[in-house]
Amino acid sequence: MAAQNDRVHRGGPQQIPRPAVASQGRPAPWTDAADPRHGLRPDRVRSAFGGRVGSESPVRQLGAAPSAVLVALYPNDDELRVLLTRRSWDLRTHRGEVSFPGGRADEGEHPHDAALREACEEIGLDPGTVELVGEMDHLTTVTRRAYIVPVVGLLSGAPQLTASPGEVDAILDIGLAELMHPEAFREERWGTPPDDRPVYFFDLVGDTVWGATASMLRHLLIRLLELPEGSPVDYDPARGLGPWLEPPNWIGDDVV
Repeated sequence: MAAQNDRVHRGGPQQIPRPAVASQGRPAPWTDAADPRHGLRPDRVRSAFGGRVGSESPVRQLGAAPSAVLVALYPNDDELRVLLTRRSWDLRTHRGEVSFPGGRADEGEHPHDAALREACEEIGLDPGTVELVGEMDHLTTVTRRAYIVPVVGLLSGAPQLTASPGEVDAILDIGLAELMHPEAFREERWGTPPDDRPVYFFDLVGDTVWGATASMLRHLLIRLLELPEGSPVDYDPARGLGPWLEPPNWIGDDVV
């Protein structure tokens, strides 16, 4: 019998609003790491993020509203996995996209509380099972009307979860080692200098993670692996754009 040569298909049905001007970016930061798995342990998460308060996005001082997402990690079979969601295809914006559970913080609500509340509402994650560790740096949205506070949390093991109908199409748990697969990560440059910016992608089996979520995943891996972090714009691409009253015409409504 002839050997089968079925190639695993990477990427999903997400609609990427790629502009007319786009080019290939840099390789994955961990490409030349000697042993990329050494940082993928709970103790390294605590070391990298324990008690950490993320640096503020510049738009906070301009009155932008805070959102929060929960970067929930848990050990399984000697590897760390991260919880993500595929947003419902019926939502008005970012439909079908892969993201962390999260959303807009209520008036006066601490971002940590907002991240836990949203995770409970969207995927049924019990807040009492989450060990809040710290924050990643805050991320500017391209519209500059909001910023994201990524809150890092640890779980002791795989949780029992239920997707919220109408909000979440599916709950995903992805091994961090899978994110570093040679065929998973890519970077593109969108737009024309000086307004071009890096846009990151993780092509998984059946889904594409891109934009703000991919930027946070990329930086999560960089910090866990103790790799050079680069410039603030490398993590927070919208920081290098504007300020403007209206975004450039190559930025669509579905770009974070």
